[in-house]
Amino acid sequence: MAVTEGVTPAPPPGDLPPMDLAARVDRLRERLEGAGCDALVVTDLTNVRYLTGFTGSAGIVLVAPDDLLFVSDGRYRDQAAEELDAAGVPARIEIVPANPDGVVADAARAAGVQRLGLESGSVTWAQQRRWEGELFGDGTLVPTSGLVEELRLVKDEGEAVRIRAACAIADAALAKVRDRLLDGPTEAEFALELDNAMRALGAEDVSFETIVASGPNGAKPHHRPGPRRIREGDLVVIDFGALVDGYHSDMTRTVAVGDVGAERERMLEVVLAAQAAGVEAVAAGVEAAEVDRVCRDVIGEAGLGDAFLHGTGHGVGLDIHEEPRVSARSTATLVAGHVVTVEPGVYLPELGGVRIEDTVLVTDDGCDRLTLAPKEPSLR
Repeated sequence: MAVTEGVTPAPPPGDLPPMDLAARVDRLRERLEGAGCDALVVTDLTNVRYLTGFTGSAGIVLVAPDDLLFVSDGRYRDQAAEELDAAGVPARIEIVPANPDGVVADAARAAGVQRLGLESGSVTWAQQRRWEGELFGDGTLVPTSGLVEELRLVKDEGEAVRIRAACAIADAALAKVRDRLLDGPTEAEFALELDNAMRALGAEDVSFETIVASGPNGAKPHHRPGPRRIREGDLVVIDFGALVDGYHSDMTRTVAVGDVGAERERMLEVVLAAQAAGVEAVAAGVEAAEVDRVCRDVIGEAGLGDAFLHGTGHGVGLDIHEEPRVSARSTATLVAGHVVTVEPGVYLPELGGVRIEDTVLVTDDGCDRLTLAPKEPSLR
C-alpha cells in the first residue's frame, strides 16, 4: 500500500475553503424513502451542525422533501441566522421561547408528512412517548439509525482540509514544547503547556482532555494528567488533538526521557513496528478488522499480545470518536475518504506504556498520513 505524508499543505485555520452543506441535505433527502420515512427530525447536535453549520447548544432540524426547517430559542436568534447564511443552507428559521419539537411536529403535518423519522440514538424514551402521544399521534413515527452518520463517514474535500489543519497545529505544538519534558514538569503542567501551544497556533479548542502519562501511569491508556513529575528513565505517553472549525485531530507519541532501559526500548520498538504495519495496511477496500489484525500480530509475535488492551483505531471528524471503528469486531470496509486512527499500544504496570497513533486519510491505493510529528522516541 502507498503511504504518503502531508501531500497537501494545511491552510491556516482562518483561510479554510467553504463547504457545500446544502448538498449534504440533498443527499440525506435521497435516503429518506429507503429508511421508510417521508421526513426526518434531526436532534443530534453534531448532525445538526453537519447539515446546517449551526454550532450552538440548542437546535432541531426538520428535513422534508420540499422543506428544511431549523428551530432554536432566543439565545441563538442572531447566531443561527448568521451561521446558516454563511453555510449557504436554504432553511427556514424559527426562533421560539419553548416547545421547539412542537413547532417541528406542526411543520411536518403542514407538509403532509405521514411517516416521520426520529434519530433513535438521540431521542430518549420520554421524548419518544411525547412524540407518539402528544406531538405526532396522528402519524407514524419511524425509528432511524445512522442516516446522517453514514453520510459523515466519507469526508469531502472541505472536511479533509479542516482535519489536516488540526493535525498540523498539533504537530507544531508538540514540536514547540517537547523539550520541556527534560525540565521535569508535572504531567499536568506539560499538558497545560501543550494545550496552550495548540490554542496559540490557531486551534479553537483541544479535541479532548490531553493525556500525559509518565512512568507507571503510562500503563493506564486513559490516564488523566496529575502531579507526578516526569523524570529520567520515564516513558511518557502523550495523546492529544486540536480542534479547527469543529473538526478534530488525534495523535499519540511516546517519548523516552533519557535512558529507559532495554525492556522499555523493546516495547517502543515493537509498538513502532506494529503501528507502521497498520498504517501500511490501510487502503480503500481493506477491512478495518484486517488493519487491527496486522497490528495485533506484530505485538503478539513479540509475546506482548495480552498487553494490547484496546482496539487499533476509530474514525475522526466532527466527533473525536466516530465510525468506522478499527477493531477485531469491526464489520466495516475502508473506503476512500474515511479518516481513521491507527494506534496500537502495549501497557505493562511494572514498566509503563507505549502508544503510537496517527490520523490518516484513506485513499484508493493506501493512505495519506496527516499527523507528521516525528516518532523518534529518544529525548536526551
